[in-house]
Amino acid sequence: MAHKAGFVNIIGNPNVGKSTLMNAFVGEKLSIITSKAQTTRHRILGIVNGEDFQMLLSDTPGIIKPAYELQESMMGFVKSAFEDADVLIYMVEIGEKELKDEAFFNKIIGTDIPVILLLNKIDKSNQEELESQVQMWTEKVPNAEIFPISALEGFNVAEVFNRIIELLPESPAFYPKDTLTDKPERFFVNEIIREKILMHYKKEIPYAVEIDTQEFFEEEQIIRMRSVIMVERETQKGIIIGHKGAALKRVGVEARKDLEKFFGKQVHLELYVKVNKNWRSDQRQLKRFGYNE
Repeated sequence: MAHKAGFVNIIGNPNVGKSTLMNAFVGEKLSIITSKAQTTRHRILGIVNGEDFQMLLSDTPGIIKPAYELQESMMGFVKSAFEDADVLIYMVEIGEKELKDEAFFNKIIGTDIPVILLLNKIDKSNQEELESQVQMWTEKVPNAEIFPISALEGFNVAEVFNRIIELLPESPAFYPKDTLTDKPERFFVNEIIREKILMHYKKEIPYAVEIDTQEFFEEEQIIRMRSVIMVERETQKGIIIGHKGAALKRVGVEARKDLEKFFGKQVHLELYVKVNKNWRSDQRQLKRFGYNE
């Protein structure tokens, strides 16, 4: 049988379940999943290998109208998703009517790339609403194949996965077959810590935070890590640390548990908080954190 390989890029509004879907496909927790919007900031590549295929999945940030430099960069990752896709997954959720950026929507309708439209979160719907939504999206995106799914419950996920494999072009593998992702280990350390901050802090705090893992030493029995949580203002630093350091300690304990699961060995994690003024609007800083590649 001929070998297939190709790039499958997932786009959609914030918080529609893109990361949940990719993690379901890959079988590993590569993308942050929280109930907060704008969780994914980069294009994260997850690689699914089979005997006769290699699927290269790219989870992109949710589509928004950018308000500052960091968000401009995030939307740059989404634009690039159109450039190298062999299959484009456009993900919407029950009740959704439109993409938040009309130019992206027109790109989806006008593309020659095979488009799969996934109507997610159908477990929160009824048959009548589902049929109405399928009809609406069939008219809006006539070039797409539509699959109602529940990424969280796993409904129809295997069917979508098999259809993607059918659409992949014949090609040798792009990466060695034991590769799970193109991202370095420190990237996932940063993402796991950032996930805990998204879970435990409100308002602007999670969006003003960047993580910089400065040390990562792997020994036989343990991995030693030192990570800095960067914020934009002194007041945010105080909130992250919390009364007598309790809030920061909770982030550290929960992140360490997830890191031990992810790496499969004991982890020693040191966390520090540092003020890095206006980093989200600083091109040099954004480049350093991998946003303006």
